[in-house]
Amino acid sequence: MITDWRPDEFLEGYEVRTLPLTPDPDGEDPINAHLVRKPDAVDTPRGAVLYVHGFTDYFFQTELADFFHERGFAFYALDLRKCGRSLSAQHSPHYTSDLAYYDEELGTALDIVTDEVSAVGGSPQVIVAAHSTGGLVAPLWLDRLRTDDPERHGHVIGLLLNSPWLDLQGDPRLRTAAAGRLISAVGSVRGKQEIPRPSSSAYGDSLHSDAHGEWTYDLVRKPLGGFPATFGWMTAVRAGHRKVHGGINVGVPTLVLRSDKSAFHGRYDPAVDTADCVLDVKQIAQWSGCLGERVLAVAVPDARHDVFLSIERVRKTAYAEVDRWMESEFEQ
Repeated sequence: MITDWRPDEFLEGYEVRTLPLTPDPDGEDPINAHLVRKPDAVDTPRGAVLYVHGFTDYFFQTELADFFHERGFAFYALDLRKCGRSLSAQHSPHYTSDLAYYDEELGTALDIVTDEVSAVGGSPQVIVAAHSTGGLVAPLWLDRLRTDDPERHGHVIGLLLNSPWLDLQGDPRLRTAAAGRLISAVGSVRGKQEIPRPSSSAYGDSLHSDAHGEWTYDLVRKPLGGFPATFGWMTAVRAGHRKVHGGINVGVPTLVLRSDKSAFHGRYDPAVDTADCVLDVKQIAQWSGCLGERVLAVAVPDARHDVFLSIERVRKTAYAEVDRWMESEFEQ
């Protein structure tokens, strides 16, 4: 296993490093994670960003990296176990039975980032950025880190969430206690069984350049119709939702970006170009305040589910919001 930095096969000018992991609690060894960077993008970083992707996703958003590079921040992206660059033939894509299992690679990545930035004379202060399911994983990790490892947590100065998945969208009956018990019961014995659900490529078609979008990415690691959801994985997600709903404290200033509206379609429709067609933005608004003591929630008009993959004029608005937040929190 190559654990040094090497050229990334997906992004020109970027490098990737394999992070070996301990044996998989879910029995799909071998597993690892991958950290991605653009070398020499910033000479003496004023800080760093550690980015965490969502479900059916991996890091390819180089425009986001460029945004932070231009502001003097080194940018690193983590492909979690069984996701993106870390997905192998023996893996159930994106499967975990406990979101806390991701703490291993998140902690390792944070250490690498702070060590590398310090080594070139930069500031080992890190903004964690996360999207969708990553926007659930990262706050839960920081909440645990704040109490379990305050020294490591001390390197994190902010949290930027892009359409975090904070509740289960759809029919309210899916959110009842009875539904939760059913999901958990099936998940405990047949965790990798797929949950029956209608398929939709509306979001993927709105993004990919082969369909209606402007972005190019690997359709094996990010298929247009998404990977199947499983009962074990959903059990882990719902446990995370309950934890957030009870109130957590990430311990750092937090910016939550989301669209101003949702529009759900079974197939591509122009409406999904200017709305979140994956999550219910009202739920994001409802639960954002449960993340910590200092949370700024902003609705970006006409944003997509991945706010930073919205159409150009909307991306400019979103980046301006990030600039204002950073100036307010970190440049006083």
